[in-house]
Amino acid sequence: MMPLVMADAGEENVIMRVGGSPEMKKHLEDMGFTAGSPVTVMNTIGGNLIVKIRESRVAISKEMASKIMV
Repeated sequence: MMPLVMADAGEENVIMRVGGSPEMKKHLEDMGFTAGSPVTVMNTIGGNLIVKIRESRVAISKEMASKIMV
């Protein structure tokens, strides 16, 4: 298991767990980042990530990506 921020671009991973404060967990879950969901890092720009989650592309900060374990 590793944080999403360390995943290779273009490689599909499965979310194992989402950490962080209760507010951050709720925010990430509302965007579709739930355990068991496939997620793919599309690109990294200035430390922030563009990820594909549930047929959508979402930009998340490096801090958020470090709370998502794949």
